[in-house]
Amino acid sequence: MDSALYLIPVTLGGEDVNRVLPGYNHEVVRSIKNFIVENVRSARRFLRLVDKSIDIDALTFRELNEHTDISAISSYLDPLEKAGESIGVISEAGCPAVADPGAAVVEMAQRKGLRVIPLVGPSSIIMAVMASGFSGQSFAFNGYLPVKDGERSARIRKLEGRAWGEGQTQLFIEAPYRNMKMFSSILASCRGDTRLCIAAGLTTEREWARTRRISDWKKVPAGEVDAAISKVPAIFLLYRG
Repeated sequence: MDSALYLIPVTLGGEDVNRVLPGYNHEVVRSIKNFIVENVRSARRFLRLVDKSIDIDALTFRELNEHTDISAISSYLDPLEKAGESIGVISEAGCPAVADPGAAVVEMAQRKGLRVIPLVGPSSIIMAVMASGFSGQSFAFNGYLPVKDGERSARIRKLEGRAWGEGQTQLFIEAPYRNMKMFSSILASCRGDTRLCIAAGLTTEREWARTRRISDWKKVPAGEVDAAISKVPAIFLLYRG
């Protein structure tokens, strides 16, 4: 296997790694001894799912998340740069470096001219676009919206304007325990003929993806939506009618 910085996708919450990850990923994981991870505990759990025979205690983990001082990560790539040893990057969920702190170390590797190899795996962003029926030619992921009601409503209306004016699918997320609050804000802020897709629990047993116009969403019992998206990772997508 070539020495490189390998970007290793993980599951989106399900335990069956064979369902969402190709066998080649397993081979790569088994061959790597150095990992840069968002959370050491969840990374160790993922590696055990891939192969219970992996000697976890023989591996080296360096943590990179929102609390990490970026100025302190200059040595993270030393095993690859100085010794030619491959390094794996693992996120908490899905693909590393996409809406993920791992992007910082990938940028550093590119600046140093080191080889970067992204592996195939589940991306909730791409899968949500696939399931929505909205434009896949032009779409934008906007991350988290403001928490304050007024600011959040204004942001939703701005994204709705882009969806209509530019024909661009707008994606955003919320903390799972606030999904229903986001849903209510969208219904209160958007015009009736705007379309909303909610894609929740993708690749898991609670997988649920529905697209309706805002006017039709208002007719759906709140309890039905709550049962599907409450405390479940979800992506919200807006598009013109």
